[in-house]
Amino acid sequence: MKPFSVNQYLRDHIRTVPDWPTPGVQFRDITPLLQDAKVFRILIDAFVHRYLDPAMRPDVVAGLDARGFILGAVVAYQLNVGFIPIRKKGKLPFTTVEETYELEYGSATVELHTDAVRSGSRVLLIDDLIATGGTMMAGKKLLEKLGAHVMEGAAIVDLPELGGSELLRSAGLELFTLVNFDGH
Repeated sequence: MKPFSVNQYLRDHIRTVPDWPTPGVQFRDITPLLQDAKVFRILIDAFVHRYLDPAMRPDVVAGLDARGFILGAVVAYQLNVGFIPIRKKGKLPFTTVEETYELEYGSATVELHTDAVRSGSRVLLIDDLIATGGTMMAGKKLLEKLGAHVMEGAAIVDLPELGGSELLRSAGLELFTLVNFDGH
């Protein structure tokens, strides 16, 4: 009998949608991971078990808008630490700091409340997917503006050919991903 591989199990439950949102793109859809209770539990446990280790334990989890909210909030709950939402511009009601980053066509801005994290806090930054790395890099910069230490970036999927994980690592961010897809 073949040993159980969490990474392969999760990969088998990610749907690939060809030619979406544009021709030639292979969209990696993580919603099937969330729809099935067993698969969702295995996904969350893969993150939680890593960060239960005292050497890897964050003080707080920050999630990137929007799928990072789903993952980050549940992981934070399981670790018994707080959760910080990093939102798209204009969505947070209190005083914010912001960071703008480049997209394939144009730019986007994310924000964080100025009181979201204490200086020196160890933060786990989480999202669903790393493509070009722009969103996660912007989140890292925001947290660092407030004096936090982003101990690691985590995602379900890495698309290494798009260069995001290399960009993030070259900026000093350790990364943990569960599934890599060659191509995009």
